[in-house]
Amino acid sequence: MEDIFITKKQSRRHFLSRITYGAGGLILLGSYGFSIKRDSLTGNIKAIAVDFEKCTGCRTCESVCAAYNNKVMVNGELINGPGNPALSNIRVYHFNPDVDIPSTCALCDDAPCVEACPVEPHPETGRKALYRDEKLHTIVNDPERCIGCQSCAFACAQKRAGVIHPDPETGNPRFMCTLCGGDPQCVKYCPYDALKYIEMPADRNLDKLAPEKLAEIMTDKFYNFKKGEQQI
Repeated sequence: MEDIFITKKQSRRHFLSRITYGAGGLILLGSYGFSIKRDSLTGNIKAIAVDFEKCTGCRTCESVCAAYNNKVMVNGELINGPGNPALSNIRVYHFNPDVDIPSTCALCDDAPCVEACPVEPHPETGRKALYRDEKLHTIVNDPERCIGCQSCAFACAQKRAGVIHPDPETGNPRFMCTLCGGDPQCVKYCPYDALKYIEMPADRNLDKLAPEKLAEIMTDKFYNFKKGEQQI
């Protein structure tokens, strides 16, 4: 995404202070939530959603996600890992002008990544190598059946947020959200309350989840500029 500028020297805080939280916040949460856990009775979903008005780009979510999902054994005890952000299932993208976009697996209802998996469904479980967990609806890969073709990563990049990245050695998909077993650590430890694990309507628009697309929308909302204008 090319660099873009605001037309006046004003702080980001000033722009954020002009946005009404009530309706505006609900629109953001409703339109750009991710990580689906569907309620089969109501048709709603339990999802991680981001309030872009509060996100500061601190990357705490990356550290706690990486630590929880990459545990290490120390003196016979399994504990959280060191929290290397490169291993996180949620990524914070920074754009100019100042917009921070947290992005993680959307767990889309139609799951284009699972659809793209060429491995035949298991005769007993019905699962491909990539499948949806029955309890939390997270996307899971079976490394014993995965052929490393990277079709899932391509489908995610083409149709949704592009969060799946193949392992450079095996080609197996990485960085699908696990919801941390139902207790998302990114939500739990966000110091600015920018992430929520909430129920929302299932019929959300998921075609704008790519960080670049969200950045364009949020930049226009925060700064109200025309693309290509120079800073003065």
